[in-house]
Amino acid sequence: MPLKSRIEAAISGAIQVGQGRMSPPKLASALEYAVTPGGARIRPTILMSVAMACGDDRPALSDAAAAALELIHCASLVHDDMPCFDDADMRRGKPSVHRAYSEPLALLTGDSLIVLAFETLARVSAQSPERVAQLILTLAQRTGMPGGICAGQGWESEEKVDLSAYHQAKTGALFIAATQMGAVAAGQEAEPWEELGARIGEAFQVADDLRDALYDEETLGKPAGQDDLHGRPNAVTEFGVQGAIQRLKDILGGAIASIPSCPGEAQLAEMVRLQAERLTPVAPTVRQSL
Repeated sequence: MPLKSRIEAAISGAIQVGQGRMSPPKLASALEYAVTPGGARIRPTILMSVAMACGDDRPALSDAAAAALELIHCASLVHDDMPCFDDADMRRGKPSVHRAYSEPLALLTGDSLIVLAFETLARVSAQSPERVAQLILTLAQRTGMPGGICAGQGWESEEKVDLSAYHQAKTGALFIAATQMGAVAAGQEAEPWEELGARIGEAFQVADDLRDALYDEETLGKPAGQDDLHGRPNAVTEFGVQGAIQRLKDILGGAIASIPSCPGEAQLAEMVRLQAERLTPVAPTVRQSL
């Protein structure tokens, strides 16, 4: 099965479990709405790619890990878009969940997706209890406090923000989860894969800052200029456009160099390069500088 199809099947299966029997119809519908269409599925793609580079000897674990990670990511988007945070009307080219379903249902949708992510992992525990325990721990650490995406959101309420710490928590955390969970699902140690995830996450955050500054809402499929609007720290404000582009290139070079030795190392390096290139801003003045 192609990688994209495998990821979509895993996510769809998880959502079907979440919808279950006798569930509130609107909330059940909102769960699917929140995860489809799927965007680039960057995080589960990285997770699966790492698992395959390490042998992928327990595909059911990789599938569950990829689905769980994407459910957490989608939950974070639902919550980010709500009026208490970004108050965004659009996400992935369609109305955000709170606009389509209401604020109470958006809150419940995000919460339900988080719970469902951990249920998805727990359901495959018979495959390898030790690996699943580590997968659950890793995802929990990269979701909550002190250094997960909740911490990343929390930094936005501080008067003084360390840009690197902010980026690592808000964006890097789930990329670290992707590389570490992919390795763990395939029976490898998590620790050697942290640096790769952190570097990929930082690179994608810089790329996101550039897109937010350079693109319009139609191109992004979500509101543009949010960093300036909300006074958030970002790479373009700190380094300027060209400085941010150079920083992006430097981070990506370091990311590829940090890939741990594994059977699929070369293929993994190519995947990282392609994924980064895919999300790099393509405005003419920017693209010529890359």
